[in-house]
Amino acid sequence: MGRIFEKRKHTMFARFDRMAKQFTRIGKEIAIAVRQGGPNPDYNPRLRVAIKNAKSVNMPKDRIDAAIKRASDKDTAGYEEIKYEGYAPHGVAILIEAATDNNTRTVANVRSHFNKCEGSLGKTGSLDFVFTRKGVFKIAKSALKGKDTDELELELIDFGCEDIAIDEEEVYIYTSFTDFGNMQKGLEELGIETISAELQYIPLTWVDLDAEQAKDVLELVERLEGDDDVQNVYHNLR
Repeated sequence: MGRIFEKRKHTMFARFDRMAKQFTRIGKEIAIAVRQGGPNPDYNPRLRVAIKNAKSVNMPKDRIDAAIKRASDKDTAGYEEIKYEGYAPHGVAILIEAATDNNTRTVANVRSHFNKCEGSLGKTGSLDFVFTRKGVFKIAKSALKGKDTDELELELIDFGCEDIAIDEEEVYIYTSFTDFGNMQKGLEELGIETISAELQYIPLTWVDLDAEQAKDVLELVERLEGDDDVQNVYHNLR
């Protein structure tokens, strides 16, 4: 009985830790969006996206409102968006997006994570040939209102739709980086509700490893994802 309780407690704390990390990440997204385009989501597309993403992870409305208010305070320090690139063990490329109010601290922490896992931090732009930046919109199948994906793709192609992927419950729409705003506008015009909308780095090439080698890579990924300044971690381990 005690072991079962401990396992449940561990699972519960892990879930809370994951939720807290998501709230922190999206809180920074909101802050950056407000700094760039103001606190009114009606006139700030990036803030609209950030609020939508906050709702997708069940971030309470009062926390969203508080994040907007804090970011609107001119006396509050802003966050700087920074990208780091490097290699994990066994030649796996790692790209990190961070949002920080202290770049010196963040780069030192990121370098430490790489060093402790026998990886190496590289120069900005060194992985341009490995990743491409895409807009990724996640939509519930129920939001398509009876449309099939072929019909949807035809409607969205003028807004920059490059590809559509489907799983059991959701549809993923991919656009180029430059068409992200066009697709956001197109979905709004068509009345299609999105679960989330993000700019992601998609690998162009992949690395296949055995289980033990993959474990080395995922240890570094886990360390990076646990860093408070890190927003997203991308890799090309298949």
